[in-house]
Amino acid sequence: MTAQVTETGTIDLRRRATLGAGALVLGFSMLPRPARAEFNAMGVPPVADKALAGSLKTNPMLDAWIRIAADGKVTVFTGKVELGTGVRTALLQIAAEQLDVAPAAIDFITGDTGRTPNEGYTAGSHTIADSGTALLHAAAQVRALVVQGAAAQWKVAPDNLSTRAGTIIAPDGRNMHYGQALRGIDLHRAAQAKSVLKEAGAYTVIGSSLPRVDIPAKLTGGASYVQDMRLPRMVHARVVRPPAYGARLLSAGIQAAGRMAGVLKVLVDGNYLAVVADDEWQAILAMRALSAGAKWARGPVLPAAASIHATLRALPAQDIVVEDKRAPGGGAAVTTIKNRYTKQYVLHGSIGPSCSVALLDDGKLTVWTHTQGVYPLRAAIAEMLSMPLVAVRCIHTESAGCYGQNGADDVAADAALVARAMPGRPVRVQLMRDQENQWEPYAPAMSTELSASLDAGGKVCDWHYELWSGSHNERPGNAGKLIPAQLLAKPFTPSPSLPMPMPEGGGDRNAAPLYAFANSKVINHFLPVTPLRTSAMRSLGAHINLFAIEGMMDELAAAARADPVEFRLRHLEDPRARDAIRAAASKFGWDKRERQRRRDHGFGFAFGQYKNLMAYVALAVEIRIERSTGAVQIVRVAAAVDCGQGVNPDGIRNQIEGGILQSASWTLYERLRFGPDGIASIDWASYPIMRYSNVPARVDVVLIDRPGAPFLGVAEAAQGPMAGALGNALADATGKRWRDLPLAGPQLMA
Repeated sequence: MTAQVTETGTIDLRRRATLGAGALVLGFSMLPRPARAEFNAMGVPPVADKALAGSLKTNPMLDAWIRIAADGKVTVFTGKVELGTGVRTALLQIAAEQLDVAPAAIDFITGDTGRTPNEGYTAGSHTIADSGTALLHAAAQVRALVVQGAAAQWKVAPDNLSTRAGTIIAPDGRNMHYGQALRGIDLHRAAQAKSVLKEAGAYTVIGSSLPRVDIPAKLTGGASYVQDMRLPRMVHARVVRPPAYGARLLSAGIQAAGRMAGVLKVLVDGNYLAVVADDEWQAILAMRALSAGAKWARGPVLPAAASIHATLRALPAQDIVVEDKRAPGGGAAVTTIKNRYTKQYVLHGSIGPSCSVALLDDGKLTVWTHTQGVYPLRAAIAEMLSMPLVAVRCIHTESAGCYGQNGADDVAADAALVARAMPGRPVRVQLMRDQENQWEPYAPAMSTELSASLDAGGKVCDWHYELWSGSHNERPGNAGKLIPAQLLAKPFTPSPSLPMPMPEGGGDRNAAPLYAFANSKVINHFLPVTPLRTSAMRSLGAHINLFAIEGMMDELAAAARADPVEFRLRHLEDPRARDAIRAAASKFGWDKRERQRRRDHGFGFAFGQYKNLMAYVALAVEIRIERSTGAVQIVRVAAAVDCGQGVNPDGIRNQIEGGILQSASWTLYERLRFGPDGIASIDWASYPIMRYSNVPARVDVVLIDRPGAPFLGVAEAAQGPMAGALGNALADATGKRWRDLPLAGPQLMA
């Protein structure tokens, strides 16, 4: 199989501007520990057949994925959902390619517990790798059945027939559409382990940059998001959250809020408060009045942000050995470098506050939600409301993006609770900005320590890495994971926090280096209980782990008097990793960088394979430091990505560019402000993120396409390498190594 380096995409990203704390929580589960860990990680059902491809392993029936009506209309289903990454378009392309049906002719259904297969969460860059692979094989097998059906009716050999645009064609010119061909054939059958796929060289849909199907309405201001939903007789609700973790409601001005214009109902249940009104503004006014009149008993105080890493390292930990490799006869250490790295709590900071719409009608509850896991959320809501699972339906409806667990699941629980009190009326609930920021699960603060040694030959002979982190996945596995359920008079207890098993990992994601070292040990000190609520954020621990690994590789290269790129190649055996590094260095002009050096400019390089399983990304950056302000300007970035068979080249570039920007914002600017009085980052002034004026002036993305190779998830692959490259560029520009995130600020003004 030969790699193909495709045309580079270059864009000026600035032009796109137009477009429970201190508390001991106990819980138990009747599930065995491995089962709880699996469910807590991805929310998928048990494996039915390990021999099947992708998500067919857990959803093996063909008609769970593809149905063809008698008139030939094709409907394709996926349990994954669109989060702004373009996967809806890419999955549609995969199905269309193998079915030989035009993408526009397919009715494509995503994330609906009433219609689609259960694929757990849309997370971890699994969508194309798992759902895409399932659709690739399911579509190929359905197409084969269609051909067999036509052959049987015409009494000809299947090999003599061809397909095009949903039609089977015989050599003599006869044709029939797929619905006719399937007469007497039931697609409710298990998929087979082997599929007859098209030759990758014959693909016309896979590998093309099909325009994203979700963009037109978003661009024109059409109804695109759950926030845009307006149903007949719909009412609006707003909630009042406690002022801090653990606060208890003492009294509330219920009557005053209830007498306000348009108010239909005031809900009080334990520490849970909500108002329902005819229109949104009336609901907001009533929420403000209810909040102003509420009296709370203060909960436990939070630790000081300045000492959070010492606080975390003092907590009880579950020690997990991630890797322990010892090679006999390794070289003796002549140079040893030891460093500590830290990362602060980080907000998801979704631009649009979370929203949900729910309707309880005739004993059936429907929830429209931007959750990343409709099936796990359905189970949690059913438990919270003591409803049968079959009586609850969750339908994914897009929002303004998340990439992890923000307030989407919580507000869906809000909508469900209020809808129970307003049967027959659709209820729309949207969080306020401060509620979203104060109560969403944050990306955990983390601390790591790394010691590495060189031998006399300039090779790494010993590597010892330890990390301290709380949970990176507290998605709804039970009702207790939902904030509204915790606030009720009869509260639900969250299930225990569990480490995510490798090779996926949580805080230890990408903690094991891909480089070939003689001796390597990696330990994850998992913290089951931490002061702040945390959960998934795009790339999980890979962000700081690759920041640390790639920073240390540069320091070791300097100690070995080696070029950083050459030093990495010296320690890599994987040919695809080497290809990505060479492609990024070539595109950037790494060997020519010294000729371009200017005052306060720095160059950095980094590499990673996401989870050591998925897409390879290597990238180089040039930065400029504004000494008067401590700002870091990213001058240019060149990246190379290998994600196996590329489905939509433009979509892949979008994801790499987006990952570069997102990681740059985390790495340079973002930190949650908090202290004994609670969460202080309640708005954009108190939580700075990257602005359009700070995005790179130029980003080049080189795609290394491998036709016919397995799909490798790409959406989260750039975050770790970008952090590492920025750290290395900053050290190059300043002559000093900075290891505590975020990096930009007054410390760079000297």
